[in-house]
Amino acid sequence: MSTPNAPDRFNEEKNTFTVRGTDAPDLAAGVAAIRNVLKTLPIRSGVYRMLDAKGDVLYVGKARALKNRVANYVQVDRLSKRLQRMVAQTRSMTIVTTNNEAEALLLEAQLIKRYRPAYNVLLRDDKSFPFILLRADHDFPRIQKHRGARRSKGDYYGPFASAGSVNNTLNALQKLFLLRSCTDGFFKTRDRPCLLYQIKRCSAPCVGRIEPAGYAELVSDAKQFLAGKSTGVQAKLGAQMQAAAEAMDFELAALLRDRLRALTFIQGTQAINAEGVGDADVFALACRDGTMGIQAFFIRGGQNWGHRSFFPAHTNDVPEDEVLMSFLTQFYEEVPPPRTILLDRELDEGALLGDALAERAGYKVALSVPQRGDRRRLMEQAQRNAVEALERRLAESTTQARLLREVAELFDLPEPPDRIEVYDNSHIQGTNALGAMIVAGPEGFRKGQYRKFNIKNKDTAPGDDFGMMREVFARRFARAQAEDPDRDGGEWPDLVLIDGGRGQLNAAKAVLEDLGIEDVCLVGIAKGPHHGRDGREVFHMLDGREFQLPVNAPVLFYLQRLRDEVHRFAIGAHRDKRAKAIGASPLDEVPGIGPARKKALLMHFGTGRAVRNASLQDLQQAPGVSSAVAQQVYDFYHAR
Repeated sequence: MSTPNAPDRFNEEKNTFTVRGTDAPDLAAGVAAIRNVLKTLPIRSGVYRMLDAKGDVLYVGKARALKNRVANYVQVDRLSKRLQRMVAQTRSMTIVTTNNEAEALLLEAQLIKRYRPAYNVLLRDDKSFPFILLRADHDFPRIQKHRGARRSKGDYYGPFASAGSVNNTLNALQKLFLLRSCTDGFFKTRDRPCLLYQIKRCSAPCVGRIEPAGYAELVSDAKQFLAGKSTGVQAKLGAQMQAAAEAMDFELAALLRDRLRALTFIQGTQAINAEGVGDADVFALACRDGTMGIQAFFIRGGQNWGHRSFFPAHTNDVPEDEVLMSFLTQFYEEVPPPRTILLDRELDEGALLGDALAERAGYKVALSVPQRGDRRRLMEQAQRNAVEALERRLAESTTQARLLREVAELFDLPEPPDRIEVYDNSHIQGTNALGAMIVAGPEGFRKGQYRKFNIKNKDTAPGDDFGMMREVFARRFARAQAEDPDRDGGEWPDLVLIDGGRGQLNAAKAVLEDLGIEDVCLVGIAKGPHHGRDGREVFHMLDGREFQLPVNAPVLFYLQRLRDEVHRFAIGAHRDKRAKAIGASPLDEVPGIGPARKKALLMHFGTGRAVRNASLQDLQQAPGVSSAVAQQVYDFYHAR
């Protein structure tokens, strides 16, 4: 580690450098480390990271002039208490220069998303948004839901606020345009129409029930509709229905009538009037008692594609405009921006954000505050929704906080738990056994931290619940000790609930004792004497106590909800594992055998058992199997 008198040199080639200071745990040490950086900082745009003594990222910031911006942190008297705490923990800084401030803004969002620093405003709900994908890599394009990287060739429409909103829209689009939703593999193997054709949700191009030109017309209509030109589509369908009725082709007229009804359904589900808005995202922020909520509406082609509430983390003592600015930069890190972004307030760096988003998107992006007309009414609706969502959030938080206090009192915890882990096992007569862990906290379930444990120990007898629980706990807490021995990473539980009785509890206790862990609160939650029919679960404590709670106790409902959630997760994971095992083949274990050769062997011999029992000569005679491959398969089963 370098001293303040000997800073590391700036690396012009990589545009980076790291300067480390002292490890003294006080504000002066942090200021000294920052002053050390200032000696060599350029007056250029870039991004800086503040690191603690362990090298963990405390804060990521961007600057038009790095030297001027970082110099503010040594003027301690002008900093808020929050920033003073950050400076006191700072022991080093990493600097990355950029070509301009817009580039720095984009890089800042990437690094915040990657490191999730403790002193940055964080977008909690940063999971990918669903899109509708109309593929263009097939003669009969498929319409489907899509998440993640946009690698497939085709047109993407979105984002939609939730999977539910995109599923409802997809169902209506299938009724309206009769586009196929099946995979290419399913499409190739059809020799008769599937059920979707029978219920009038597909035109069955797989078996030639529609010509390529007719299907291309449906695709064109779908693109027009998704682009906001629903009036033209509606007029076209109406004219076709009228012509079919006049020609007394009542079957076709009824089909067109049903498609018109689907169009009306889609238009009728637009709870937000967005006509004339085009493509836009609408954001409004509400603040109360230090908690901030942001309401987002997604408008595409004048249609409402859903809305969602966001509650950024780490917003204490942060100005509202700064919260909204940081939220937007992180939000558009993965979501492509529309050409128009409507806000409920002017942002000091709004023009910079527009330039940065335009640089990434390749087209102009305008941020504006609507003053009149339809856009103003839309913004007022977003503001009302933001306030209402925040009030609901605060009410839920109050209830959750009260429940966690009751949990702490119930299990003699020193304070309300911040992290609760719940464990369960799932298997069918010992097959496909696995353990499951869910995590809950003050904000609810943390589904991104759920874990499943495949039971790997060969010494564990099939169906041995106690043995499975021992394996799960051994792996979970041995890893926690190795990765976070100081328990300052937020990954250690304050309370552990086990779906089971005294036996499962003792199994988990023995594992923790072997690992030298004695301060984790373990509680077993088991069904009562009537197997839970009366809602009277029995709670087993480490000291031997057993008790039940009143049937109408809110804390009982909360604990039951935790137990039910881990049960749901365990059963779902077990079901997926069982389905995968059903489709498995004994040939999967043979190294070097790919899908084509596996298929050739199974087609020739009929079953995996027949392949295993076949002689070398029989294997060599199988079509598509070379002598080397035949020898490899034979050796795998017999050379043991």
